[in-house]
Amino acid sequence: RSMTRDNNLLGKFELEGIPPMPRGKPQIEVTFDIDANGILQVNALDKTTGKSNRITITNDKGRLTPEEIERMVKEAEKFAAEDQEAREKVEAKNGLEQYAFALQQSINEEGVAGKISSDEKKTIEDACNAALQWIEGNAGASKQQFEAEKKKLEGICMPIMAKLAGGAGPSAGGQGTPAPGPNVEEFDLD
Repeated sequence: RSMTRDNNLLGKFELEGIPPMPRGKPQIEVTFDIDANGILQVNALDKTTGKSNRITITNDKGRLTPEEIERMVKEAEKFAAEDQEAREKVEAKNGLEQYAFALQQSINEEGVAGKISSDEKKTIEDACNAALQWIEGNAGASKQQFEAEKKKLEGICMPIMAKLAGGAGPSAGGQGTPAPGPNVEEFDLD
């Protein structure tokens, strides 16, 4: 099942010595391998440092019985729709959070900071901070609420960020001025 609380702890290990990095930058590759005897090998590798760790989990005494495993499989099938909904909610929350952090990071980059006014920068900072505070205060919000908050943040920040990209907003080929390129005309041959 997708949520940790619905799973069984089989063992644990730590991957230590990962240097501090901005959110979303660490790359950790985790592999799971089950052999014919039911032995599970879990490997974790930090791609930036090359550090790795592994654990082997066997079906020893005291582990799950075949009946318990069957019950868990049936529960997973029974709650598949709820699990999907929970996964989508987490993805929507993470999408909003990552978007806010990416905006904050981009407006502080060297090439960007000089291209926007201090008022525009403050508008983006305030909107991002408000979105992040909203996330903290609304952890139980629905997928739709997280998506609505992201649209709200996009509505505030996109016009400013579009100016940075050379005006690649709705007016570049959408409404307003026509897009450069071939002009297509329709003819009726009847």
